[in-house]
Amino acid sequence: MLYHPEFDPIAIHIGPIAVRWYGLMYLVGFASGLMLGRARIRSNNNSPISIRGFDDLLFYIILGVILGGRLGYALIYDLAGVLHSPITIFYVWKGGMSFHGGLIGVCVAIAFYARFKQKDWLVLTDFVAPLVPLGLAAGRIGNFINGELWGRSTDVPWAIVFPQSGTSLGRHPSQLYEFFLEGIALFLILWFFSRIKRPTGVISGLFLVGYASFRFIVEFMREPDAHLGLLSFGFSMGQWLCIPMLLLGVFLISRTVQKNK
Repeated sequence: MLYHPEFDPIAIHIGPIAVRWYGLMYLVGFASGLMLGRARIRSNNNSPISIRGFDDLLFYIILGVILGGRLGYALIYDLAGVLHSPITIFYVWKGGMSFHGGLIGVCVAIAFYARFKQKDWLVLTDFVAPLVPLGLAAGRIGNFINGELWGRSTDVPWAIVFPQSGTSLGRHPSQLYEFFLEGIALFLILWFFSRIKRPTGVISGLFLVGYASFRFIVEFMREPDAHLGLLSFGFSMGQWLCIPMLLLGVFLISRTVQKNK
């Protein structure tokens, strides 16, 4: 059995300012998206967006991630607290970000940009989707460093004891499972398919299906939120949120393929 090293969540101090590893992982995620996006534009003469346009789009996306992620967490996972004290929705320093809320925020941000620039929304989401998984991978490393979002108890040889959980039970390192599946594996799948000819919308649908499938599987090994527990049919909140995401992805792929027959 392994033990979590209990990393210091603060990476560096800059005067009175404490820079946390989790925040740095967000920067790593955005930086990887920026570099990959620019590389794709330079290698594709038919890119749907210029480098300058992509830089502008990335600004919209960052706002969507932060605002959507925070609002999503507050409304989905901490609604009682927000109703009791609405000001807590702005307490970003206390943590709490929702992937599904961030995804909605990004979709809305891209929609605003597409409308403003008179571009096809699905063309832009197809371009952005392969850039996302490495950012997700960085976020999961941040979760592991913080010793949060640990897995359910298990006796597998690679089980890790997370002292932050308040027990000495060995647990699935679910953050690392998500790092490999939602991050590395999903990136390789999307990057491969984005480089071959395909109908518009397929990459966006593939991202939805891939993420939802991987997340749904890992949730069986991830400890559910203590204040929510397991919901109907023994599914976690994360799994219930992935179901409409999966269905939407399947619909998008099937509709796009049928449309281009």
